[in-house]
Amino acid sequence: MPDLVVTVPKRLWRMWIDEGDCPGDPPTGDESSFYVGHRRRPNIAPGERLYIVCWGRLRGYAPVTRVVQKRQGWAICREGGAVAVTIRPFHWLARIKGFRGWRYRWWDICIEVPFPGWKTDEVGR
Repeated sequence: MPDLVVTVPKRLWRMWIDEGDCPGDPPTGDESSFYVGHRRRPNIAPGERLYIVCWGRLRGYAPVTRVVQKRQGWAICREGGAVAVTIRPFHWLARIKGFRGWRYRWWDICIEVPFPGWKTDEVGR
């Protein structure tokens, strides 16, 4: 199964960071979920990557631990192990417009680079 990409709405960016288990953080042992609505089950399995986009940039990914159907829709679950990456600056795929739901990863991982400024770079622009 392929990796998935989701968008964190700009207004929720700080709250999403505060959930914890961010890149570089020690694992808390807590599970966090990203809800993607009631449509079909996301085609992703434990160990695959859930990529996060916000403020027009790829911010990183976390390994998926499970996918569960809940009242609010499908929950893609994660724990520790998040990695801050983005697409190489100036690459034509570097700017990513936000979207609802989820999409399959459309780039080759060879264009990913570490993103030490993932929390703040271009936030608020």
